[in-house]
Amino acid sequence: MKVSLTDQLAELRGIESNYIDAWGKPMEVASQSKHRILEAMGYDLQDETGLQQQLAQESQQVWLEPLDPVMVKRQDEKVVIALRLPIELVNDEMILRLDTEQGDASEQRFIPSDGELIDATHIEDGEFQEYLVDVNLSTDLGYHQLRLLADDNDEIASMRLIIAPQACYKPDAIQRGEKIWGLSVQLYCLRTEKNWGIGDFSDLCYLLDKASDQGAQFIGLNPIHALYPANPESCSPYGPSSRRWLNFIYLDVTAIEGFDHPEIQQWFNSAEVQGRLSHLRSVDYVDYQGVTALKLEALNLLFGHYHQQYLNGNTRQHRAFQEFVEAGGDSLQTLACYDALQEHLKHQGKEHWGWPVFPKALQEYPLPAVKKFAKANNERITFYLFLQWQAAMQLEQAHQVAQDKKMCIGIYRDLAVGVSEGSAEIWGNRALYATDASVGAPPDILGPLGQDWGLPPMDPRQLFRQQYQPVIDLFRSNMQSCGALRIDHVMALLRLWWVPKGNTAKQGSYVYYPVDDLLGILALESQRNQVLVIGEDLGTVPEEIRQTLATNGVYSYRVFFFEQAKDGGFYSPSHYPEQSMATLTTHDMPTLTGYWHCLDLELGKQLDLYPSDEILQELYDTRHQNKQRILDTLHGHGSVPDWMGRYVQDVGMSKELNHGLQLHMATGSSALLSLQLEDWLEMEKPVNVPGTSSEYPNWQRKLTQTLESVFSSEALQGLARGLTERRQQAAEGE
Repeated sequence: MKVSLTDQLAELRGIESNYIDAWGKPMEVASQSKHRILEAMGYDLQDETGLQQQLAQESQQVWLEPLDPVMVKRQDEKVVIALRLPIELVNDEMILRLDTEQGDASEQRFIPSDGELIDATHIEDGEFQEYLVDVNLSTDLGYHQLRLLADDNDEIASMRLIIAPQACYKPDAIQRGEKIWGLSVQLYCLRTEKNWGIGDFSDLCYLLDKASDQGAQFIGLNPIHALYPANPESCSPYGPSSRRWLNFIYLDVTAIEGFDHPEIQQWFNSAEVQGRLSHLRSVDYVDYQGVTALKLEALNLLFGHYHQQYLNGNTRQHRAFQEFVEAGGDSLQTLACYDALQEHLKHQGKEHWGWPVFPKALQEYPLPAVKKFAKANNERITFYLFLQWQAAMQLEQAHQVAQDKKMCIGIYRDLAVGVSEGSAEIWGNRALYATDASVGAPPDILGPLGQDWGLPPMDPRQLFRQQYQPVIDLFRSNMQSCGALRIDHVMALLRLWWVPKGNTAKQGSYVYYPVDDLLGILALESQRNQVLVIGEDLGTVPEEIRQTLATNGVYSYRVFFFEQAKDGGFYSPSHYPEQSMATLTTHDMPTLTGYWHCLDLELGKQLDLYPSDEILQELYDTRHQNKQRILDTLHGHGSVPDWMGRYVQDVGMSKELNHGLQLHMATGSSALLSLQLEDWLEMEKPVNVPGTSSEYPNWQRKLTQTLESVFSSEALQGLARGLTERRQQAAEGE
């Protein structure tokens, strides 16, 4: 059967035609979905002649580039490059020069035609041949430049050569077989007696200090990526503006040098400000508008004095600030300029939610009008640079607390799978993103209708052409000031579910990425920063990729409620892989109380998340059966008291059942155990309901108690002791 040009192109660009869904059924991708994805990649499928010309130009461009932009190899792996040259040059002697990251240089003379001929073609510029050439130059780990020189040393081409380790970093304690536990929190949810209505970096310091005293070895955070100061209602940590930088809202303003200035203290102690603070602390959901407005007022005052006192002269503070700005490079300048521009448009009363609604002359960072704006608004941009500097320092202070307490991991950060459509990250690098598509998921157990997350995907070909620098920057920046990094939807390293604009979440397809290259870069950055990597591998996951991740030292993510055998029983945590992090619930799931009392199903019905009453009833029936199996498991392992009922219809959620579930997990074989602070507090409401946006106040629900009261609770101190004891017993039992 003849394969159409578009089907050939879809295969060439890594668009999947078939896949296995979450229920193990083979699924075929509709032609319309593949066509729409190709259009999002920049192909005009309505004009076949034009399409053929475009493909010919792309092919010609490849032949005109003697070397690929980048190559990733593992340590001790043989380096063989593909070299494309005009036929009249293939018998000339040439030089390969390797300039290493460490500053060393070495050379190799060769004749291209001595290599293995693998391809040849004729294009407008003449005859070309492609050879495989062995590179016989020794390399250490790192990012190097391989240059192709003519015999007279003129440079013909160059490529980035990345030499990566075999696997990601593991802390010594984990390698020795220790088993640890920690708490996962949404940082904004934290209540304390001193914060301004949202958790902040000082709260994180307090949490690390107190949790470590109870035996915890880490605190897991939601993504703390930069959001939108001028649009505070866009509060999802998984839809950021930039994943390289931090959300200024987590600043503890009172901890910034200069907060004790008399003018700032007068403002802070005024009845009006204290009244606003009292309100922001008391409400059960984070008031992002109110918190952002109050913090920006304070920060504007503070920055005015700080700038005048420190940033106008040769001070220690000014030198440190300049070093931070220089190290941040274009990425940091892009974000600061974007924040200032968005704020400017807001003050003018113009649409400002993101670059797609900016005036045309301002829709990309490199445009002349943007440079003009930046020059005219230099001080305001400096203000936003200052906020990033202060945030980085406060996060590092929290990391230092963990180190001082000798926590095995300390902070573990979370890397979101993408940025939102109106983000600074896309504004600064439009070519990298397919903005006519978004990332999501096909129908699965968590989302029967599929999911569309509204996050434009990176184009794999553009990522390759940019020498993988965007992902290098992402991994490196998110491994700062922490001991572990959780990669949300780690399957993105292999494939992403693209949903073209205008299609439903079901009408998408998987697009493949260079997984071996990306895992190599991840391993290199992990080893350099000494950060353990956890991959959130839930949903529709091919089994072979789990093995690939494991081989690369990435820790699996095992959720108790998803670890079911074919007969419906729940696997004992003692059967989980050692190279994994176990947990009971996640931010996308109900709390333990919510799960046990089916509050999530009740809420889903209210929010119209289920296609039919029949499907909802099936979910209720399945939940009842699962709860019975869980109760059987807990009794079978002695994880709950004998007096507790053995039939689920007689057993409601209680402190004993709640603690029993957590202690049951602590006996498991996973190296890491993460428990939600919400479940320590026996909370009912979820922090996020997948598949909703404005229907539910996602990412806003606070904890029901202050941290001070959490760590003064004798019951929770007892739970912590039990967790530590069982983790030690699990390690000794192996």
